[in-house]
Amino acid sequence: MQLSTAANSSANAQHSPELFAFCDLPTLIAISAMERPASIAIVDGERRVDYATLNGKVDQVAATLQRTGLHPQETIAICASSSYEYLVVFLGALRAGVAVAPLAPSATPTQIMNMVRDCGARILFLDESVSEAISSKQIVTPMNVASIRLDAFEETSALDRWLLSAGATPSQLEIDPSWPFNIIYSSGTTGTPKGIVQSHHMRWLQVQYMPHYLYTSSTITVVATPLYSNTTMTTLLPTLAYGGCVVLMPKFEATAYLELAQKERATHGMLVPVQYQRIMALKNFGEFDLNSFVAKFCTSAPLSAAIKADIVARWPGALVEFYGMTEGGGTCMLHANAHPTKLHTVGKPIEGHDIRLIDETGFEVGRGEIGEVVGRSGAMMLGYFNQHKKTSETEWFDAQGNKFIRTGDVGRFDEDGFLILLDRRKDMIISGGFNVYPSDLEAVLLQHPAVLETAVVGVPSPEWGETPVAFVVARSGEDIASETLREWVNAQVGKTQRLNVLRFVPELPRSAIGKVLKRELRDEWIENSRERTQ
Repeated sequence: MQLSTAANSSANAQHSPELFAFCDLPTLIAISAMERPASIAIVDGERRVDYATLNGKVDQVAATLQRTGLHPQETIAICASSSYEYLVVFLGALRAGVAVAPLAPSATPTQIMNMVRDCGARILFLDESVSEAISSKQIVTPMNVASIRLDAFEETSALDRWLLSAGATPSQLEIDPSWPFNIIYSSGTTGTPKGIVQSHHMRWLQVQYMPHYLYTSSTITVVATPLYSNTTMTTLLPTLAYGGCVVLMPKFEATAYLELAQKERATHGMLVPVQYQRIMALKNFGEFDLNSFVAKFCTSAPLSAAIKADIVARWPGALVEFYGMTEGGGTCMLHANAHPTKLHTVGKPIEGHDIRLIDETGFEVGRGEIGEVVGRSGAMMLGYFNQHKKTSETEWFDAQGNKFIRTGDVGRFDEDGFLILLDRRKDMIISGGFNVYPSDLEAVLLQHPAVLETAVVGVPSPEWGETPVAFVVARSGEDIASETLREWVNAQVGKTQRLNVLRFVPELPRSAIGKVLKRELRDEWIENSRERTQ
């Protein structure tokens, strides 16, 4: 593969992506292969793949896609667990100018095929578990979509048989920054998943910002979140862009994560709140050597102030929390170590990002007032794939005509400009005409030593319209009656906030990325209520 003019001019310089006006990720990988061919790019179990090998394999995939007849801006889909093969196909598609739709293996076979059809994928790359799930439901892959297994189910994998021979190189291609990089589907917890189209330009802007967090060619990032998640992309892509090493962990387990981080001398990592919670709860946490860490990140769901404080106190390296949406728009950032009194917030808008709050009629609210969070920046989605109406519904325009993305989150800014999130707008409870924010009740519950996790939802009430119900996971070894805990909470909150019911559960329902599925709790409660009244 020939490098672009910008890349050629820097081939003999220190690998520094922020020097370029724009440079696509596959080209940056090619630069690393030229400058440091023996440096390790990917660790997948016992496999350690250097940049020269990775770059050659990416070329193979790109050349094969071109031979197959895929053109720039067409799409492939990948539905599999994390692996070296997954990354090779993803990066090879990008080198061919082809967009990637990474799909969640946890989706139902019907949902997977619906997403394949929706994004117009020409090829579906999948692994054994996904293939068997689709076969078991007798769901037929569309006739115009080829299916290729990534893992070996015979002596060689279907991927190896599909690929052109080693050494194959693709036709030279100049990536247009406006071309789609990926189509990431929303979780679908509130309806049909929507395909969020992100451009090469958007991903480039994210990569450029990462020198602030000391990403270099010495970076070693443990990836323990799924490759189909935008959460993962925010740390995986800059690691490869700067010539660092990605260590894959296909299945997260708290102790195993610490063992892997210690073994590989990890410098960076992105974890979601439930993963941090499980790690920090380990009694032997202090026995692991984590001094190699430079920065740790968190996003995807709120991380409690107590856990943030614990991480800052006991885990070396900076803790940085990001707040934003896969759709893009505005992003807030909290440097937890630098702001120990602001751990209840998600930080301030990062440079170049405009975050505002609006009321239900679309007018901006003042500092200290509560409103829906809307954001604007250079890093915004192109739109929802083939869903113009849904795209327009998520847009808000200020008086000057500038476009913002609506988040659906409710919050307020404090006196120092830090954003305090209250709740999802759809999760807010209106009880007797008063707004009740579940996060306020959850924060009180988490102060009790018997409470490990909790979620508060609003359920229908003939007297109040809606009323709060708490679902609680108790800490191991703790024993307290649900009514006792409910009375303890209600003694500390306002009259309109009082819990109607508190129920202990063995675990909270979560998405694959760790978000609590409050809709499932609410629906189950309503269904059980119907059964009790029949």
